[in-house]
Amino acid sequence: MERGQPGHLLGTDELGRDVLTRALYGLRLTLMLAVLGATLGLLIGGTLGLLAGMVGGRTEAVVMGAVDAQIAVPFTLIALFLLTVLGNAIEVMVIVLGLAGWEQYARIVRAEVRRLMRLPFIEAAHCAGAAPLWIASRHLLPNLVSPLVVQFTLSLSSIILLESTLSFLGLGVQPPTATLGAMVGVGRDYMPTAPWIVLVPALFILSVTFVVQILGDWLRDRADVRLRSR
Repeated sequence: MERGQPGHLLGTDELGRDVLTRALYGLRLTLMLAVLGATLGLLIGGTLGLLAGMVGGRTEAVVMGAVDAQIAVPFTLIALFLLTVLGNAIEVMVIVLGLAGWEQYARIVRAEVRRLMRLPFIEAAHCAGAAPLWIASRHLLPNLVSPLVVQFTLSLSSIILLESTLSFLGLGVQPPTATLGAMVGVGRDYMPTAPWIVLVPALFILSVTFVVQILGDWLRDRADVRLRSR
C-alpha cells in the first residue's frame, strides 16, 4: 500500500492495485447495476400501477396492498434475505435492486392514471369503442413519461446507496470484481494505515449520488408546469 505518487495519483490498495483505476471500474459496474435495477423497478411498478389505475376494484386493492406491505418492511432486510437464499450473482443483484423501488413507480402511475381516466379525452375514447390497450398506449403512457423519468433519476441515487450497502456487508458482487461499496468494505480494515482505500470510493459514491439527485430535482422542476412558470 502506497500513498499517491506519479504512477498512482490516489495511491494503491493492499494488493498494490491502483485505487483510482479500480474506483473508476467499480463506478462503471455500480452505475450499470443501478440503471438495470431502476429500469426493472420501473417496468414492474409501472405495469402494476397502470393495471391498478385502469382496472380498479380487487386488482387495485391487491396491488396497493402489496405496495403498502413493501413500504412497511425495511427493504434492506428483504434484500439481505434474498441474497442469502439466492446467492449474490450479478443477475440476482439486478433483481433485488429492481424490487427496491417498484412501489414508488406503482403509486405514481396509479394516481396519475386515476386522474387521467376522469378527463374528457379518455371518456371520449371509451365512447368511441377504443380498446383498453389502445387507450393505455396512445393516451395514458405519453402523459406518464415526465413523472416516470423524474422518479427514475431520483431512485437511482437510493439504488446506488443500497447496492453500496449490500456490497459493504459482503453480500453484493464478490471480489475480485470491484464495485464502490465492495471497495469500501474491503478497505475498512486498513483505515488506520491507508485511509485512501476507503475515502476514494466513498467520495465517488457521495459525488455520484449528489449529481444524480441534483439531476432529478432539475428534471422535476422542468416537468412541473407550476414550478416552471415561477
